[in-house]
Amino acid sequence: MKIHRFIVDSDFTAPVFEIPDREVARQMRSVLKLKVGEMIILGNGRLDEAQCRISALGLKGVEVEVVSHSRNHNEFRTQVVLFCAILKKDNFDLVVQKATEVGVTEVYPVISKRTVKLEVNVERLAKVAKEAAEQSGRGFVPVIHDPVKFSEALLYAAPNDVNYFFEQGAPPFDRGVLRMRDMNRVGVFIGTEGGWDETEVAAAKKNYFHVASLGNLTLRAETAAIIATYLINGPAL
Repeated sequence: MKIHRFIVDSDFTAPVFEIPDREVARQMRSVLKLKVGEMIILGNGRLDEAQCRISALGLKGVEVEVVSHSRNHNEFRTQVVLFCAILKKDNFDLVVQKATEVGVTEVYPVISKRTVKLEVNVERLAKVAKEAAEQSGRGFVPVIHDPVKFSEALLYAAPNDVNYFFEQGAPPFDRGVLRMRDMNRVGVFIGTEGGWDETEVAAAKKNYFHVASLGNLTLRAETAAIIATYLINGPAL
């Protein structure tokens, strides 16, 4: 039987408490139609988790009883910071959702020279990231930043241990760079549907980024963002 997971703002020290997030409580009550006595897992986004039993369901909230405490061990050691150019339509929502599922730590929407859409709904993206973190069993919810210009993205990426700049036609991605020394924080740059501008590629090289490709096939930008994030965290292929 599936045990539903939710992320709420709590330290789980009280033996019995009311779910502080009204949206989560509404989802439990009205969407999932959970019942009194059912078990759920609550996380606080800071790796702390608690297995809880629903003790009361009301119109104003959901009360739970803490059965046991634990720590979430599903997070990767490497922090992946995704700098992805803002995509058309709602494709950036998909990037945030799937990158969260494969372990991204932070997401920066980037305004590049070839970016057509200049804005994103950060509040909505944060909700997408939270729901994806709950669904995938993560103990941490990625941080979704406000949009930044490409020049600003270069500055935010400077503290990373290494930065990968993905561009079609560049040498294939070599994960061996990550094994050369301890890489705790890795930046991943993904361009728009039309790719990066030549001046942006030159700027990446000037800043000692590893310019690489994800193979000979032409991938959609959202696909590239998801695959690149997975390759940084996942096993060598």
